[in-house]
Amino acid sequence: MNRSTSLSLVAIAAALIAGPALANDTTAKTREQVQAELAQAVRSGTIVAVGEDSMTLNQQFPGLYPQQAAKAGKTGEQAQAELAQAVRNGDMVVGTSSKLNQLFPDLYPKQVAKAGKTREQVQAELADAVRTGDIVAVGEDSMTLNQQFPGLYAQKVVHTNTASSGNGTVSAN
Repeated sequence: MNRSTSLSLVAIAAALIAGPALANDTTAKTREQVQAELAQAVRSGTIVAVGEDSMTLNQQFPGLYPQQAAKAGKTGEQAQAELAQAVRNGDMVVGTSSKLNQLFPDLYPKQVAKAGKTREQVQAELADAVRTGDIVAVGEDSMTLNQQFPGLYAQKVVHTNTASSGNGTVSAN
């Protein structure tokens, strides 16, 4: 499949996907705006190429597209200040993965531990997750138990406004 056919297929797919999504939006773009954005994306190569790697065309074929402007980085002074701070704290990696402050903790200031949850808080969250079925079920689909078995777990209850509904009923989400 040549490059122009790939671009055409991508453009058609983008138009088909974006069309219905934009139709329901009250602030939808005009046809001309969408066509202009698509033309700009084709020119700059920011359209996702056909394939499994999810790379854009300008990532796959950088020589065919204009170079993107480089993002502003840190100044030399900022980089030197960060390096000096890392040296003072021992945050320098030695060898493959160990830091100086891990190898020689007595030579560097103590690391301040971040406050975490208490055992009681964690146990309460676990009990709540078990009760509501908000635990990932065994399997490859990564669904929670309340998604796999909605009949076993209580539905979230939403109280409706009695003035608008007139009967004060309770509905489930």
